[in-house]
Amino acid sequence: MINRRTAVALLASPLLLTGCGGGGAEGGRRTRPTRPAPANGTTSQAEQSRQGIPGLGPDRSTAIPRQCTQVVVATGHGPDSPRCTVVLHQRTADGWRAGPDWPAHNALHGWSAHHMLGDLRSPLGVYTLSDAGGLLPDPGSRLPYHRSAGFHSPGTGFEGEPLDGSFDYVIAIDYNRKPGTSPLDWTRPLGLRRGGGVWLHVDHGGPTHGCVSVSEGHMKDLLRTLDPARHPVVAMGYADWLAR
Repeated sequence: MINRRTAVALLASPLLLTGCGGGGAEGGRRTRPTRPAPANGTTSQAEQSRQGIPGLGPDRSTAIPRQCTQVVVATGHGPDSPRCTVVLHQRTADGWRAGPDWPAHNALHGWSAHHMLGDLRSPLGVYTLSDAGGLLPDPGSRLPYHRSAGFHSPGTGFEGEPLDGSFDYVIAIDYNRKPGTSPLDWTRPLGLRRGGGVWLHVDHGGPTHGCVSVSEGHMKDLLRTLDPARHPVVAMGYADWLAR
């Protein structure tokens, strides 16, 4: 059960009004690393490999851009569950290769096909991943990294857990945001009512407002692995939806 005082304090945080983030003070610096050449592969290989990601049905596979060779799959345990499993899939000459399963959290009330501000659900969909950042120095991110004090995460979560450190490392999920900007950017192409600030970030041990969270070590792995030249995306939703 959510403690009313905890929930009110959490919702009042300026970093959390639009999702798990997206509102804090702008500032700091962005680094744009050198982008290596895209992975080799033919269109026919891409078509075959897209169908080979376990758990993704034809609709979700079709939504993955043809040039994409890195897919983060966040599979919810149910439409209303705040728990999910994250796996990074990378395409090789022999097809898609899956990394290890990582335990993760999503939004308190599960998932939504029409995410709205304050619904405490994560948006279903396939979204590009183009920008990263955090409170701490760049750990070697291949994605452009924006360090800022605006990533400070005060307060406590829905289960009373401290939120401090949650935004030490984040990757912006390109839901209702402008790619190519800091994760803290407030641009909302769909309008403010549709929420925003949906990120991959460090897990704080409980449900999120709309983000997907994994351990700090796994966030570092993602930052060091996801390559803009490989056009990474996240496919996120509960298992039955992803399988369609």
